[in-house]
Amino acid sequence: MSLTRDSAESSRRGGRSARPRGGVDVATLVGLAAAAVVIFVAMASGGSLRAFVDPPSLIIVLGGTLAVTTASFSLSDVAIAWRDAGAVLIHRTSDPRGVARQVLLLAEAARRAPETLRNVLPELKHESFLHRSVTLVAEGLPPDDIERMLIGEVEASGAGKVKSAGVLRRASEVAPAMGLIGTLVGLVQMLGSLNDPSSIGPAMALALLTTFYGAVLGNVALAPLAAKVERTAEEDALVKTLYTIGAVSIARQENPRRLEMLLNAVLPPGKRIQYFDRDSDRGSPRGA
Repeated sequence: MSLTRDSAESSRRGGRSARPRGGVDVATLVGLAAAAVVIFVAMASGGSLRAFVDPPSLIIVLGGTLAVTTASFSLSDVAIAWRDAGAVLIHRTSDPRGVARQVLLLAEAARRAPETLRNVLPELKHESFLHRSVTLVAEGLPPDDIERMLIGEVEASGAGKVKSAGVLRRASEVAPAMGLIGTLVGLVQMLGSLNDPSSIGPAMALALLTTFYGAVLGNVALAPLAAKVERTAEEDALVKTLYTIGAVSIARQENPRRLEMLLNAVLPPGKRIQYFDRDSDRGSPRGA
């Protein structure tokens, strides 16, 4: 059996391939770019763009946000959060329906010929979690051990993503606060030098631009990235849960029809499949 060939055949009949699709996250990049363009046009229409450039304000907002966020977590947590934030811009996604179909294909193949699992392992290297799951089944580990190991990995991966989202969320809260602190610093400097007209301008720029920088950094950049990391974590957890259910079911030698019901119990309503129902799903490769 070739899982790749059968998956492609199922896709042509109405299903979608479970192979992860890599590429740029268009929605995130378009959204961030559109927000940047709107802000840029507003800045340019009111006069010189140089008026919005103030290094001390940038230092207060960027440096202060990084410092306070790091103080709230740790250097490693912050580094991992930035790595995860970059990863959501270029990521790999798997369609849950395609994943469910792939799991059922594996279950049917394993039910007919258990040695098939070892034969298809090279085809599964594109999805590391699925490869590990099938390897555990092929090695003959007890189903309960497989379930415990895979669920532990899903929970650990999800907890890491949740922490990264928390770091970014905290940074999105700190950035406007640092902008307010910079505003207060600028106002104090301005009030302390009213007798020197030449110093009022720079102090006022510091007072206003730090609030501007903080608001943009927190609400336009960090908050959307935090939400995107959270959504990516949910999608990744769903896919890995489907693989876990499939691996445990195959290890227990359960009927693939029962596996279909277990998978549909996890899938969102709009993503559920009727793999064995020809009338309800023309993409079904086989009947009962």
